Amino acid sequence: MIFKFENLLVWQKALDLADEVDILTRTFPKNEVYVLSSQMKRAADSISLNIAEGSTGQSNKEFIRFLKYALRSDMEVVCCLYLGKRRKYIPEELFNKLYGVCHEILLMINALIKSMN
Repeated sequence: MIFKFENLLVWQKALDLADEVDILTRTFPKNEVYVLSSQMKRAADSISLNIAEGSTGQSNKEFIRFLKYALRSDMEVVCCLYLGKRRKYIPEELFNKLYGVCHEILLMINALIKSMN
């Protein structure tokens, strides 16, 4: 692998989450295409995008800044999961699975930040 971020397990896990969110949002009602579906997909994609962008040979301080953006996007996905669940678009079991993945990503990003301080 050529790029540093490609070896990060948290980046790989964020890609998997983005794929799962993409599949999930395809089941949402049409009236959510430009609202919750779009927001949730952009937030999920943003996690891996920020990890990759921040890792591009810059200082640890700069990388940490982007990791914090990734954390915020992760929290945004969690909120979208709650909205989808409340609107009856996401079954409880799938909500719990994706919520758990978001929590795992949060822990991994926090550990990476801590290792860089």
